[in-house]
Amino acid sequence: MTRRSSTQGYSLRNLQSLLGVSRRVLASLIDAGFVRPTRGRRNEMRFNFRDVVLLRTAFQLQSAKIPSRRIVQALARLKDDLPDELPLSGIRITAVGDAVAVKTGLDQWDANSGQFLLDFEVAELKGDVTFLDSSPSSKISLNKQADDWYALAEKLQGTDPVGAEQAYRKALKVSPEAHYHAYNNLGALLSRDETRCADALAVFEEALTHFEEADLLHYNRAVLLEQMERLDDAAASYLRCVELNPHNDDAVFSRGVILEQLGQLDDAAQVYARCLELNPKHEDALRHLTRLNELKGDGQAVIRHLSAWRRSNA
Repeated sequence: MTRRSSTQGYSLRNLQSLLGVSRRVLASLIDAGFVRPTRGRRNEMRFNFRDVVLLRTAFQLQSAKIPSRRIVQALARLKDDLPDELPLSGIRITAVGDAVAVKTGLDQWDANSGQFLLDFEVAELKGDVTFLDSSPSSKISLNKQADDWYALAEKLQGTDPVGAEQAYRKALKVSPEAHYHAYNNLGALLSRDETRCADALAVFEEALTHFEEADLLHYNRAVLLEQMERLDDAAASYLRCVELNPHNDDAVFSRGVILEQLGQLDDAAQVYARCLELNPKHEDALRHLTRLNELKGDGQAVIRHLSAWRRSNA
């Protein structure tokens, strides 16, 4: 995971994107003295991680109608203790009553604020700072938090697989109910790396303890088992997928391929024939079935299936 250096910092445009507020709002917070940005080479304003957290806090407190004087007082202690860069363990700020607790890793301290409610989590993924709700006060908020982590993971999949994995696992951890899509996407993400097939398989198998009748999970599990050359297990998993979704011709065909590899040629031929019943245009199934029929010397079956395939593609 890369980290944004404190010398580079964040531009005003970066802050707009990170905090989701307008340039005007940011300018008013800066003018109010909540932060004192440095200047870059072109005299542009640059902000460090501490500035990001303070501005986010100030904006939330302003939105809660807290007077600016009280906000400045609340942030004074926080400003002294916040690091310039986000620690790898992340940072959490939670206010209860008249105390603001700031926690990084195992360390926690009191930022000494007035009475207000504030609770968010900051995560750094691929050099960016992301704010996510971290107050599990109800099932609704937990679901929202899990959905936020899931949405973040989806955004990171293409550019930061390590960050995406962390975010998917966070979604699974905080969700009050088993999160089907987080399981499936995490397993698919891990399976892209040939060295992590076992990790991906563990994800799908855990998911199946919650969603035993999800045919896609059985299919994805079977693909991994096939890659790991656990052919008997893969055939069984494809079969379970087909039992749950009899119209999945890809699962039917894949099971036929494994049966053929296992030397169960008659069974494989029956499976390929079934695949062609489901999808008469399935060229791979036709090719495999034709070869098996030729091996058996069944010329009539070859002609019959070829004719059916031609009719379906006419």
